[in-house]
Amino acid sequence: MPERLRIESRVKIILSRKGFDSSAGGVPSPIFPDSRVLSLPIPDCDSPIRYGDLAWRGKRGVGEIAERLTKGRLNASDGVHIDPDLAPDTLARSRGWRAVLGQTGAAQGHLQNFGVGPGDVFLFFGLFQEVQKLGRDLRFRPDSEPQHVIFGWLQVAEVVPVDRCSRKVMSWAAYHPHMNRDLDSQNTLYVASHRIKLPGHGRLERPGAGVLTHYDPLLRLTAPESAKPSLWLLPKWFFSKGRKTRLSYHGDMTRWKRISGGVMLQSVARGQEFILDADDYPEALDWVAGLIALS
Repeated sequence: MPERLRIESRVKIILSRKGFDSSAGGVPSPIFPDSRVLSLPIPDCDSPIRYGDLAWRGKRGVGEIAERLTKGRLNASDGVHIDPDLAPDTLARSRGWRAVLGQTGAAQGHLQNFGVGPGDVFLFFGLFQEVQKLGRDLRFRPDSEPQHVIFGWLQVAEVVPVDRCSRKVMSWAAYHPHMNRDLDSQNTLYVASHRIKLPGHGRLERPGAGVLTHYDPLLRLTAPESAKPSLWLLPKWFFSKGRKTRLSYHGDMTRWKRISGGVMLQSVARGQEFILDADDYPEALDWVAGLIALS
């Protein structure tokens, strides 16, 4: 039967920080010379899945890329936390596989407090930097700076509490790290819709989750020329004057500054999930649709 995605009138947009950074992985994810981007998932010593198991562009080359960029601190035999899992060709899949995000702890509590559920949209961002090829080696370009870049999306169709779910029904997700944790009442899976649908935009002819394969300046959150990835340049409508709500974790107005090209935000160092109520910021829906159209 076709999926009937329940779209709430108050859609929430969640900017979700994922992938390699200075603490998890130790380096940024790469922007390649041909503008392709690859978000490297963080290491996980308890995972049965290895970097060498992951495919990218039809090849199992993720382990080699991780090894070269980390100068051998990680390699193809190291366990990997494949979350969010957005691309069907990353691994061999069981029948019924869906793109999925797992969350727990304080980050899940934040999502739960805001009522994140069916119809809401995650935009995943991470730390990236341009790389260059030197023979068979990969090096970060010395004339480039790390930057926060949006690399994928997921629209929620189902919210699944892992401790109470049917392992038979969810057998397609048996590989996922959040299906292999000890009992944890906060442990939750966000399962993607088959197709994305936004109020006022109908179906966008895009899957409910996916990756943005090429760098585009529109995907960059970090302000141009900034040496601090956490200093963002956002569209002017992000400024909260006259609105009822603000981007979560960013209620301190001293972090915001309107400029001619948009609004500058000193984003917080902590926190994984930043939530925006699109009912209060209807421009966000056009923004999300435009970003996904780049895929």
